[in-house]
Amino acid sequence: MGELDPVERAAGNDGIYEVTDWEPRSLLDRIAVRAYAGAVTGSKWLVVLTAIAITIAIIGISGLDLVLEPIVSWLVVMSVMPALAIAAYLRYADVTSGEPIGLLVITFLLATVVAGFAAVINSIALRGLGGVAEQFGDLVAIAIFFYLVVGPVEESVKLLAVRLYAYPDERFDAVIDGAIYGAVAGLGFATIENAIYITDLIQSEGGLASSSQGALGGITASRAIAGPGHVLYSAIAGYYLGLAKFNADRAGPIVAKGLIVAAAFHGTYNLTVGPGSNALQDVSPLTGFSSVVVYVIGFQSIVGYYLYRKLRRYQRAYDEYDAGDPDLNPPPERTEFDP
Repeated sequence: MGELDPVERAAGNDGIYEVTDWEPRSLLDRIAVRAYAGAVTGSKWLVVLTAIAITIAIIGISGLDLVLEPIVSWLVVMSVMPALAIAAYLRYADVTSGEPIGLLVITFLLATVVAGFAAVINSIALRGLGGVAEQFGDLVAIAIFFYLVVGPVEESVKLLAVRLYAYPDERFDAVIDGAIYGAVAGLGFATIENAIYITDLIQSEGGLASSSQGALGGITASRAIAGPGHVLYSAIAGYYLGLAKFNADRAGPIVAKGLIVAAAFHGTYNLTVGPGSNALQDVSPLTGFSSVVVYVIGFQSIVGYYLYRKLRRYQRAYDEYDAGDPDLNPPPERTEFDP
């Protein structure tokens, strides 16, 4: 609860209209309420339409329309199967009422669209880091790029997909729901990212007809092991978003903490997957790709365990306090993020 105005304290917490308290009473008050609600809705549509425009531009530039080819669609689907499996498990692990398919599908689609924001920001930032590389070296520039650009930007974009639609919905009614919607947003992001990587390879090899099956299989496999990370990172950020929804007075810092943790995992993975897998190859009989697979599985297992502990703690509390009793579940408290 916020601090009280001196008059409100003296009046015994009794608010006085437009002196220490406010509620819609007059026609102008009701117009103001409607104007604010319209501005919030309009801003969301502006974000979505801008994201769609960027996505259309990316499709035109990168030849992403190749995804309509059956073989390419199949490769993209195969590349996201591990990520889909993790997202499905997280939904299964939801001890509450379960999330409606409609909200999950819309969150997935929004993530595929708003991913364009990350593509634009990452590209601009990458070009701007040339001077940093010249002055401080490539390693410093790469670390800055992964930790301060790629990680925060991509995790924020995925969380935006949740915030735009699912978050304000009354069916988003438990902290753990944030992890589920975050995971689905990560799945959507991984899907569009994998589609771009696969179509870029096809374009670079001169088209689908001239692309070798080995190269296509290799890129599909490499994207398949990268996809689960997107699901895990955004599930962590989403969990904190869910926590924020039920802690109105600390919502901002809670969301920030979730993004920091998710971005740190994301940046560390990007920075270490190359050197880590190379080191693993040097000290073991593993081949190049096998060492990457082992390293990725090991790293993501650590991330997955972190997320598992969060969810398991929630599940134990849910069971301990018999939270499944409908009489114990009042409507969720709105936060500063709600319209």
